[in-house]
Amino acid sequence: MLRLITDFDGPIIDVSERYYRVYQFCLEKTHRPNQVVKELPKAEFWQLKRSRIPEKQIALNSGLDEAQAQEFAQLRRQTVHTEPYFHYDTLAPGAVDALLKIQQAGIDLAVMTMRRFRELDYAFKKHDLGRFFPENRCYCLNNDYVKTRDIEDKPLLMARALEELPPAADTWMVGDTEADITAAKNYGIKVMAVESGIRDRTQLELYHPDLIVKDFSAAVDLVMTYSHH
Repeated sequence: MLRLITDFDGPIIDVSERYYRVYQFCLEKTHRPNQVVKELPKAEFWQLKRSRIPEKQIALNSGLDEAQAQEFAQLRRQTVHTEPYFHYDTLAPGAVDALLKIQQAGIDLAVMTMRRFRELDYAFKKHDLGRFFPENRCYCLNNDYVKTRDIEDKPLLMARALEELPPAADTWMVGDTEADITAAKNYGIKVMAVESGIRDRTQLELYHPDLIVKDFSAAVDLVMTYSHH
C-alpha cells in the first residue's frame, strides 16, 4: 500500500489572503493617527513572508517605529489564527483534482497539520474536503493544545501517526515548511516540498527535502509515477 501524508495549509489551502488581511489589520491598529505608513502590496508582503523575513522587519518596512513593530508582531501572533480570518483562506489551485486522483488510485491519504481540530473542521466544511480525509486519517492539534514551535510540534504528530496508522509499503510526505521536512526526515520518510506555500525555494532547500515541486498537483503526479515503478 502506498501512503501520502500531506500538510494542509500550503499544499491544499492557500493562506496568503488571510495573512495579508491580518497584516493590514495590524498595521491599521498599530499606527498613530496622522502617522504616514506604507502598506505593502500583497505580492511584496507574501514574498517577505516566504523568505522568512521576521514580522518586526515587515512592520519596519511598512513605516512603523521600533516600539510599534514590537506591538505589531504581538498583535499579529494573537490574530492570525482566529475565527474571523479563516474565511479568507482559499483552495490551492488544482488541489481538489489532485485529491480526487489520489482517491481514485486507492492511495492511503492522511493529513497532518498544525491547525487545531476546530480550524481543520471549519475548512473541511467550507471547502467540502471531509470526503477525502476520514477521522482516523486526520492528525491535527487538540483545540486546547498550547503550541510551542511547529518544528517541535510537528514531529510529535508524525510519531503519533506512525504508531497508529497501518503499515504502508511506501510513504511520502508533502509539505511547505521546514517543520514538514523535519517531521518526515526524523522518521526516515521521503518528503516533497511544495513551492505553493509560506516558504520559497531558497528556504526549503536549506532543509534538504528529497524533492521540491511546484505544488500539490505536481507532488501527486510524481507520487503516482513512483507507485507504478
